[in-house]
Amino acid sequence: MSLADVLDPLQEPLFTWLDTPVSWTEVLGFGSGALCVWLVVRQHLANWPVGIANNLFFVLLFAQSGLYADAGLQIVFIALAAYGWWTWTHGGGPGAPVLPVRGTPRTEGAWLLAAGVVGTLALTLLLSRATDSTVPFWDALTTALSLMATYGQSRKRVESWWLWIAADLVYIPLYAHKGLYLTSLLYVGFLALCAAGLRSWRRDLAADPEVAGPTAGRAEAAA
Repeated sequence: MSLADVLDPLQEPLFTWLDTPVSWTEVLGFGSGALCVWLVVRQHLANWPVGIANNLFFVLLFAQSGLYADAGLQIVFIALAAYGWWTWTHGGGPGAPVLPVRGTPRTEGAWLLAAGVVGTLALTLLLSRATDSTVPFWDALTTALSLMATYGQSRKRVESWWLWIAADLVYIPLYAHKGLYLTSLLYVGFLALCAAGLRSWRRDLAADPEVAGPTAGRAEAAA
């Protein structure tokens, strides 16, 4: 059996919605993506293997739809998922087997922002010149935002949720424009989950004694 024998059935229409065929790939991407984000909100380690499966489904889906940057992005996501999987279990340091939620240091945030701007511009140029993409800037922007957010997620930076929210606000109309209505709906769900994740992680951050302790100490000193 060849690889095509396995992949071709996944790209066959499963049903039609809003006069648009929906493939097995999109349905499986929908389910695994929703489960992955829910697990991230819960800070459950299983989000990483589920996310890798989701990335593989989306490689097929986005390449078929001409969203080449998003398709290539999934390969990078798999590498970042391996890194995140490791840091969530080993990145807490001595006496902290689980990586805690933290804010993004100012220097790290500045470098991440600069990388996002440069990445968006470079990808826009590449997609405009080397592919037949009809949405090069938006494809590049969501790619850069998603990479920044995934890096932050791998380090449990609470601000990573804001990056995901920004990306989802672009993804929703972008996928609808490409006829991927089920995926667009999925990202509406992602947006709601991101809001829940932001609230949950901020609550954990505020409850952390290593964060609350110095703040309390400064308040007592001021009094």
